[in-house]
Amino acid sequence: MAILEFDQLLEAGAHFGHLKRKWNPAMAPYIFMERNGIHIIDLYKTIAKTEEAANAMKQMAKSGKRILFVATKKQGQEAIAAASQKINMPYVIERWPGGMLTNFPTIRKAVKKMGTIDRMIKDGTFETLSKREKLQVTRQRAKLEKNLGSIQDLTRLPAAIFVVDVMKEQIAVKEANKLGIPVFAIVDTNSDPRDIDFVIPANDDSTKSIELIMDYITTSIREGLEERKIERADANAKEEQDEQEAGARRERKSKTGKRERIVKKEEEEEEETTTASVEESKPVEETKPAEDKKVEE
Repeated sequence: MAILEFDQLLEAGAHFGHLKRKWNPAMAPYIFMERNGIHIIDLYKTIAKTEEAANAMKQMAKSGKRILFVATKKQGQEAIAAASQKINMPYVIERWPGGMLTNFPTIRKAVKKMGTIDRMIKDGTFETLSKREKLQVTRQRAKLEKNLGSIQDLTRLPAAIFVVDVMKEQIAVKEANKLGIPVFAIVDTNSDPRDIDFVIPANDDSTKSIELIMDYITTSIREGLEERKIERADANAKEEQDEQEAGARRERKSKTGKRERIVKKEEEEEEETTTASVEESKPVEETKPAEDKKVEE
């Protein structure tokens, strides 16, 4: 498993918080000190909390659950998109579509609309449309792809969401809290961590800081996915072995039954032969005629 180094976080600027006047008192446990009016985040707590969050997400990935990554701020868009694509997880880097979690069926209808348009293009229906209709459909497809293309494979509610900048993604956090979905988040000193299940205290305005933390988390999730593949392969191998053993047992049982039937048949034939021989060897009693009996009387 990868190791998150203190020096790497320090170099990435993960320790820089916001100005003292903008801080949230609930972040006090994660603040190391104040310097030049800026709060400094305790990186040892950052490392501990990141490892805790990574282990939790690893177990989710191992059990086959999906995690939704959210970062609509400029500093985190590329990092989140690249990391999510590596582990084949859904992500949102454009505007958060309101009701995406609380009104998921409606979002799924919009996603299915993209599939409908794609089928129209493949089967030639698209070519039968007028020039104006083609333009409208193309624009609609592009808009849907921009906003929802990254969650096209999300067929059910995610098991958890990972957020960069709690203040900017407060709608996503509220929706997740309402549905009881666990929230993982990179939380800066100006944010409220009380609605977050797994807090990672770090600078959410530094691209390098976000990339470093995401690399560590995606490595853990990838390990969970690999372990899941190995477990499934072992389970399939065991199932095949059990089937082979069951087949061998059935075959042995069939042979044993056949052998018993043959032995029983031979015994029956031998018994019949013995009975016939005994009957043949018995002396035949001579019977006198009825007239002889009368004379004797």
